[in-house]
Amino acid sequence: MLKFKCQNLKHRGFTLIEIITVVGILLIITATAIPAYRNFQKQSDLINTTEEIINVLRLAQSKTLASEQASQWGIHFLASEYILFKGADYDSRDSSFDKNYIVPSLVEIHEVDLKGAGFDVVFERIIGQTNQFGSISLRLKANTLETRTIIVESSGQIFSQQIVPSDTERIKDSRHTHFNYARQIDTSIEILTLTFTYDSSSFSEDIRLIDNIKDNQIFWEGEVNVNEEIQKIKIHTHNLNDPVFNTDFCVHRDKRYNNKSLKIEISGDSTGDLINYDSAGQTIQGSSIYVSEPIW
Repeated sequence: MLKFKCQNLKHRGFTLIEIITVVGILLIITATAIPAYRNFQKQSDLINTTEEIINVLRLAQSKTLASEQASQWGIHFLASEYILFKGADYDSRDSSFDKNYIVPSLVEIHEVDLKGAGFDVVFERIIGQTNQFGSISLRLKANTLETRTIIVESSGQIFSQQIVPSDTERIKDSRHTHFNYARQIDTSIEILTLTFTYDSSSFSEDIRLIDNIKDNQIFWEGEVNVNEEIQKIKIHTHNLNDPVFNTDFCVHRDKRYNNKSLKIEISGDSTGDLINYDSAGQTIQGSSIYVSEPIW
């Protein structure tokens, strides 16, 4: 009779220290990966939105060239959406043909700089060109330095470019200045006051906000005669009274058309003014407690 001797095999398990080490490594990897993934998602939203807008612009151009509905077609831009419309301009369009496109929540259309200072791009029948040429800029809300710009040429060519300016190399001036404003503005009653100073005299121009609201933003552009010299100014906002981003003011003051000192105030703010320019265009941060330093 054969006898077999059985030997129990002892299997060694994981120690507590080894388990803690592995969990710690996994936590470190996860903590590193999540921000990278979120940043990738934001970048993807910005890039995809840029391409989608370009495609819709080309769609409007294609519809115009095909004389669809025997009409021109165009795009109207807002901060958080853009609209494909049928007609020679947005105000006179046939709204039954509107198609709205929503911009992802992480992205915003922060600058529309088109000929005529409007918010529409409309294409010409037969030739596909446009009189509303210029640029449409998008950016990430969480990182406003991360931008994409869509270029629309008068020929009808449409393309995008990424602009990442270097503060050490780019030329900066005060022709286009931004500053943030942290107070809620009552646009129904408040007034912007432009005060121009020359020699020992001054001249003021009042702008009623209620009369200068376009697409839920403040938008005023005009010429002011100061001592027989025309001063050309444009003031508009982004994110007006936004609960997170407050109000972004944008002032266009080209030195070729302005040679007087300028102070801008808003009637509802008793703490001080918004911004000051000297005659040469140098800026001084406003004395208001709600205003940020101007960015050229």
